[in-house]
Amino acid sequence: MLQAYEGYFENGQFYPIGRPVCIQDRRRVIVTVLDEPMNEKPNTWAEFDKIVLEMSEKPRFEDFPRCQFGREPINFEEV
Repeated sequence: MLQAYEGYFENGQFYPIGRPVCIQDRRRVIVTVLDEPMNEKPNTWAEFDKIVLEMSEKPRFEDFPRCQFGREPINFEEV
């Protein structure tokens, strides 16, 4: 299957335009770099808000409970 994603590179990171991209590890990819700069950087937060508004089911805070380690974490910088 072939999929194409439009976006831009900045500081070595790929930022898709539109929905976030989820690619499984160790997949063969082909990157085509167009010889034209982006005129303006897309408003990522506006895109995120649009995706959330389009969701059929809204996330709930209890879906992301705090981690319970059962003990205090170790700060190795203090050891």
